[in-house]
Amino acid sequence: MKKLVLAAFAVCAFVSVNAQNFGAGLSVGIPVGDAGDVATFNVTADVNYLWSVSDDFDAGATVGFSHNVKDEDVALDDIQFLPIAARGIYSISDEFSIGADLGYAVGINDGNDGGFLWAPRVGYGVSDTIDIVLSYNNVSIDGGTWSNINLGVNFGL
Repeated sequence: MKKLVLAAFAVCAFVSVNAQNFGAGLSVGIPVGDAGDVATFNVTADVNYLWSVSDDFDAGATVGFSHNVKDEDVALDDIQFLPIAARGIYSISDEFSIGADLGYAVGINDGNDGGFLWAPRVGYGVSDTIDIVLSYNNVSIDGGTWSNINLGVNFGL
């Protein structure tokens, strides 16, 4: 029992020390390219965990939910993805960062098989825990691409 309590304490201490590595984001976007022909706007939410590789570079994983609202004239359901990706972020300065997500976006709605995801991003640090992020999200789907230009906020938790 004593070992179990010590192990639980060690886990809690580790999580509280590294809690600043968790993040959550929310963004809105405009579908472009093939996506712009069938959708009017995008809302994306994600959570991530990043490790400090060096003073200027963080890497980790992210998972989210992307909802694309279809145009009224289109006879499809709204298009949804579950993006799962590796994320890398390089701090150019105290305020600015660049990065990218690489992974797979699982298609959620019927007929959506998903595809390879890549998403370059630029961030501006408003504070130590809040970034404004501009990103280009692209999913290679069967017969084309699904792309959005998004603007959002990322919170360090």
